Amino acid sequence: MRDTRESRLLLVLLIAIAFALITVDIRGGQDSPVDGARQAAATVFGPIENGVSSAVDPVGNAISAVRDSGGRHDRIAQLEHDNAALKARLGSNDRNRSRLKQLDKMIKVAGEGQYGIKGAEVIAIGAAQGFSWTVTIDVGANDGIQRDMTVLNGDGLVGRVTTVGPDTATVLLANDPDFTVGTRMESTDELGFASGQGDRPLRVELLNAKAKIKKGDRLVTFGSQADKPFVPGVPVGVVSRVDPSGGDLTRTIYVTPFVSFTRLDIVGVVVAAPKSDPRDTVLPPKPRPTPTPTVTVTVTPSASAPVLGQQQ
Repeated sequence: MRDTRESRLLLVLLIAIAFALITVDIRGGQDSPVDGARQAAATVFGPIENGVSSAVDPVGNAISAVRDSGGRHDRIAQLEHDNAALKARLGSNDRNRSRLKQLDKMIKVAGEGQYGIKGAEVIAIGAAQGFSWTVTIDVGANDGIQRDMTVLNGDGLVGRVTTVGPDTATVLLANDPDFTVGTRMESTDELGFASGQGDRPLRVELLNAKAKIKKGDRLVTFGSQADKPFVPGVPVGVVSRVDPSGGDLTRTIYVTPFVSFTRLDIVGVVVAAPKSDPRDTVLPPKPRPTPTPTVTVTVTPSASAPVLGQQQ
């Protein structure tokens, strides 16, 4: 297009329309008037994203070995069998070793929490569906994925499914400012609500303003009614700061997530909730404190020093 006055005016008009749609979308949240268009875009472009990912990454097809590994405790043996098959297929280069480690951790979490999961790969990130912390995964309605399903990995809570296309789905990450999840403190069972803050720690409002909380305490998901959008017992993070109690009705703490949201690759969508709340069993063992070595200094009198009772 030639650089004319009319072309510049058209460009300015298109940019203004784009920002207007973005504003309407963000303010509308889940009830956004453009949600239908976003789902249509996922239907059209999802297979393209999925196809590009498969073409660029030949390892992607191997993830299907755990994609149909739903079920609970009675299917752990099948999961282990699938994982062994994956190891044989994925080879031994550095990237695949890292992905195998992720799969191992995720399958262990699913087994301990009794979660039935569908394995998936992250194939796109960023603002394809809006300016928010989201990723696109390569499973969708054809794989049994539905909106408001919990997404996790081998470290803990990743997010929840917000938009579903035939072969892909969009996941809102737990650090997004629009993300909120009910939490429960390990051991004390204090309840609260965690909200995302982008690249900063999660902000958690505890219902008990006098709750005894200290740095290093850990949280898991409390769970939702009918297990949607969150199943219980998924590790959330570790308390990194506690605001002083100032007589408010709630108490604010800040939590460092277990999951690194900038390094997501292999994830699992929980398609079958556990029969009972796993409570704290999915949390990793607490790190043992490193003992501080002590040095004992013994003072030995020198030969020239006077001995008590000895005459000079």
